[in-house]
Amino acid sequence: MRFVPLVPSEIDPGAHKPFQAIELAWNGPLHPGWSGLPVHAIHLPAAPWDEALGVTALAALRARLEPDFLVLAADDPESRMDLSRFLGVLEGLLEVTHGTGVKLALRPAPGAAPALVRRLREARGEAVGFCWDRAVGADLDCISDRLFCAVAEPGDDLGGLRDLGYRWNVAVPMGVGLEDLARAWPEALFRGGAL
Repeated sequence: MRFVPLVPSEIDPGAHKPFQAIELAWNGPLHPGWSGLPVHAIHLPAAPWDEALGVTALAALRARLEPDFLVLAADDPESRMDLSRFLGVLEGLLEVTHGTGVKLALRPAPGAAPALVRRLREARGEAVGFCWDRAVGADLDCISDRLFCAVAEPGDDLGGLRDLGYRWNVAVPMGVGLEDLARAWPEALFRGGAL
């Protein structure tokens, strides 16, 4: 696992320029210093799944940061209307990102991962992945085959990610405790010690 800072979009990124990759917490205003930096993922704030979320996502994508992932907070849309809005916004975002190289990753609310997996399977949303954080907890197995990214803080148990062989970025809000996490969870290049 490679630990990278998750930095608010409105601050000057100068102190984070030495990192090979940065993840961005989109808060609306974008500091001009972000231009040309390698932004691995853009994390949108939690918001209702409606037209406003689509507008926010489009603004983030039009910032030309060329992210690999657009991360959206999601709860299980329980009512038919909520499900219809959820799938409509998701379909619109898939159309907008098609062919751009940007993948969508849902960051499930606590306990929502199994239902979101089921909803995506029913809607044939195979192109959509997931972002792990501590809220996913024991539901890691159900998203393990479509795990695109992760967010952690010092003290989080990343044993499940390690056991899966997850080797990609783990974003740390504001980079606080990056070194502590890297020491606690050293990168293992090969599982089981054998090639």
